[in-house]
Amino acid sequence: MPSFHHGDVEIAYVDEGAGEPIVLVHGFASSKNVNWIYPTWVSELVKAGRRVIALDNRGHGESAKLYDAAQYEIAIMASDVIALMDHLGIARADIMGYSLGSRMTAILARENSDRVRSAILGGIGIGLIEGGGPGEAVALALEAPSLDDVTDPVGRTFRAFADQTRSDRRALAACLRGSRRLMTREEAAGIRAPVLIAVGSKDEIAGSASALGRIIPGSQVLDIPNRDHMRAVGDKVYKTGVIDFLSQRK
Repeated sequence: MPSFHHGDVEIAYVDEGAGEPIVLVHGFASSKNVNWIYPTWVSELVKAGRRVIALDNRGHGESAKLYDAAQYEIAIMASDVIALMDHLGIARADIMGYSLGSRMTAILARENSDRVRSAILGGIGIGLIEGGGPGEAVALALEAPSLDDVTDPVGRTFRAFADQTRSDRRALAACLRGSRRLMTREEAAGIRAPVLIAVGSKDEIAGSASALGRIIPGSQVLDIPNRDHMRAVGDKVYKTGVIDFLSQRK
């Protein structure tokens, strides 16, 4: 598995296909494999004629595990994406995130607009601004001795997922505590890249996609029918909508 160093932090990634580049940024407690490879995102985007790059965020997958929450500030995490693009010699790319990855993508679209051809915000709606995703209860669940010790329902969901993916739970707890900063309404309104907001219709974590769409100028909204936060990732409607969105720009 290829990797590179951004400062002292080793970041693992995959780079497949040829054509216009798209960078995929996974969600909290996930990985490039779980979020993008296993649900066939990488292979289908390659078939659509794209060069597909997907990284493991710091603290996740095969990338370096850090235990200081300050090292997971959302802008620092987003800077790993730019560092990867620099490492690969990519000046500009479409970027698709999911959940935490979408919050990173939104920061990039706002602060590094010259590097972002378009932004796809999967699994995040008005929660980008208003919050409402996993909080301290999830961090405590990740640090609990076992799943049997967790009573909070959202905490149990994330703890079970972390156990299933054999994640470093202490690194995830630090990531959760360090990456909580939300985007302001004014910052979101300042995004000028073409944006697609894709959220499952039963997603109670992301918040309203249409509410966020009313704030980001010119953005498009894709409702993924009958899918919650976890099950929307591999949905066919989501994939078709993304490929259609990408095809709209030469």
